[in-house]
Amino acid sequence: MYQKILIANRGEIAVRIIRACRELGIATVAVCSEADREALHAQLADERICIGPPRAAESYLNMEQVLSAALVSGAQAVHPGFGFLSENTKFARMCQQCGIDFIGPSPESIEKMGDKSQARQTMIAAGVPVIPGMEEATEDAQEAEAFADQIGYPVMIKASAGGGGKGMREAASKEVFAELFAVAQQEAIQSFGDGRMYVEKFLGGAHHIEFQILGDKNGNVIQLGDRDCTIQRRHQKMIEETPSAFLKEETRRKMGRAAVCAAKAAGYFSAGTVEFLVDDEQNFYFMEMNTRIQVEHPVTEAVTGVDLVKQMILISAGSPLSYRQAEIHFSGHAIECRISAEDPEHNFLPCAGKITGLYLPGGNGIRVDTALYQGYTVPPFYDSMLAKVIVHAPTRDEAIWKMRSALGELVIEGITTNTDFQYELVGSREFAKADMNAINKILEEKVKGERL
Repeated sequence: MYQKILIANRGEIAVRIIRACRELGIATVAVCSEADREALHAQLADERICIGPPRAAESYLNMEQVLSAALVSGAQAVHPGFGFLSENTKFARMCQQCGIDFIGPSPESIEKMGDKSQARQTMIAAGVPVIPGMEEATEDAQEAEAFADQIGYPVMIKASAGGGGKGMREAASKEVFAELFAVAQQEAIQSFGDGRMYVEKFLGGAHHIEFQILGDKNGNVIQLGDRDCTIQRRHQKMIEETPSAFLKEETRRKMGRAAVCAAKAAGYFSAGTVEFLVDDEQNFYFMEMNTRIQVEHPVTEAVTGVDLVKQMILISAGSPLSYRQAEIHFSGHAIECRISAEDPEHNFLPCAGKITGLYLPGGNGIRVDTALYQGYTVPPFYDSMLAKVIVHAPTRDEAIWKMRSALGELVIEGITTNTDFQYELVGSREFAKADMNAINKILEEKVKGERL
């Protein structure tokens, strides 16, 4: 087992990893930018190393600086969390070259699943259904537009190396394609340093369902159930739950088998997520595989009792899976709401500033993952997510009421957040009926400036 791990991330996920390491008896090293010297993760870790200016490109995305910190500190492994360098093939290979374990899948798996065209071909070969799309990614806007013309609009423009909604735009017609392609490509370059783009058919109204998987280095793979991530704003997830109220049990079983098949086809080990789109007839199509821990992993932990972050560390260190598929049991229903520093009344404008008051809800079946504390100043340089409120109850209806209670107690003063808006969404008639597409229409109207 590792003696020391460096966490190449910030915010609540860095805190989450530090706590998992503590429970395993592993020392931790936090890297931080100059803007994060007083951040909670920098204070909780056993060691703290500042790696650069506030801009992520000069700090958290600076591979040389991160690896230098790992080498200087004597860390045997790096946990990348999510975002930043978590799905960066080059960084994973650099870790190998430096004799440091990358806590995640192999560089080959990241490369195979990170490139949407290659991932598509891998899934076709494995017999997993895929969405009609380009065979190869391209940087050429005219080539992409010609393909869109061929399959018909609407289409989805995606960054080949992307994820998290970055570098993604829906083009409803030929007239807007070129402009949206340019915007998505520029965003992809800024976020991932890769301008290769991919075009696929847009499946309007489909449900976004993902399956959590775990694999070890001996080729064993299990799945830990589905998560419904359909509720999104600008392709950014807002509310996630498990199990999906939309899926039929037969579809769930088929998708679970397909997720395991997909992971094995990728030669995958560590925690990962296989994402699908599911239409109203319960036909499902592979969308992408996220080769990292997900923001929404706590809902899976709630219904299975499996600590996914600990499992990642154990697998990376060479341990076999701690569970067989038959030992994974699902209990109750879990919901997660993402609390962000943004103003829903002003087009979700990001907010930053000092936390002048803070009260976090608690009690049976309530979990809050956050890096906030009273007096902390939220910097303007990073993702706006402040916290995740997770609830677990025997039934979906009980989980909804528990979430409403938790959100009603949550107090974050000093900056504007989306807490009240999330409270309204969870308490809406549409959410009670699990009408996720109706919720998304509400979000679209809200973005346009219309009141909920």
